[in-house]
Amino acid sequence: MKKLTLILVGFFLTTALMAQSRLKIGYVNSQQILLQYSEAIKAQSDLDALAKKWQSKIDSMSKELQNKYAQFQQQGATMTPEKQKEVQQQLVALDQKINDYRQKKFGQPDGEYYKKQEELLGPVKEKILKAIKAVAKEEKMNFVFDKSGDVLLLYAEDKYDITYKVLDKLKRGKF
Repeated sequence: MKKLTLILVGFFLTTALMAQSRLKIGYVNSQQILLQYSEAIKAQSDLDALAKKWQSKIDSMSKELQNKYAQFQQQGATMTPEKQKEVQQQLVALDQKINDYRQKKFGQPDGEYYKKQEELLGPVKEKILKAIKAVAKEEKMNFVFDKSGDVLLLYAEDKYDITYKVLDKLKRGKF
């Protein structure tokens, strides 16, 4: 019985090692693709412009708050206690308005920025994934890793880098 178990274990180990020797692995640098693919560049540019517009409004509102606060500090001593309290409430309300706007635009995960990011970059990422799959199939690869993300790749031979093949597929639009 022990002999049969030993033979079976040996058989499975040999089979596993033979199967592993046929694996073909590739990797891409998705950051490189996003920086060079024209559709991704356009989507990121549109997103950046929108974020800049919103940030400009936040900066303007913050400047208004700072000016009103400075004015309150200068004139606060001459105001009646009721007027001081009224101005303080206005300052708090303006500060809350700024925070609400910031949260509405940039808050995670429901902020407009993240929704727009998914709207603009989602289709681009789908195209990139399709191109990666097409190249992987052409190259008869079993696995493709992304070396720019959370998956850490400590060593890879350059001959397995398919980043530029994926970019070529994307630019030609044939996948």
